[in-house]
Amino acid sequence: MESTKIQSQMLNGLSHPGVCFRMYTEDEARKIGVVGWVKNTSKGTVTGQVQGPEDKVNSMMSWLSKVGSPSSRIDRTNFSNEKIISQLDYSNFSIRY
Repeated sequence: MESTKIQSQMLNGLSHPGVCFRMYTEDEARKIGVVGWVKNTSKGTVTGQVQGPEDKVNSMMSWLSKVGSPSSRIDRTNFSNEKIISQLDYSNFSIRY
């Protein structure tokens, strides 16, 4: 039986922007096995979308909230628009500019 797929929007407030957060996020997403995207915002935060099996999305959400890149300090992470989806909108995880 195929596992339930979910998606979640992410907004990550970092106190140290420019610390390769997007690159580490892309690497971690590929290791975990989720798809979606991540990008910097003009406000010095990071936003993105994660899709995949529920357990893998939850693992990625935990990493985004607690670990991040080695030099980042995560002030807060907000997840929204969590929902069950019938199919993935992306074939990989990428950095957007």
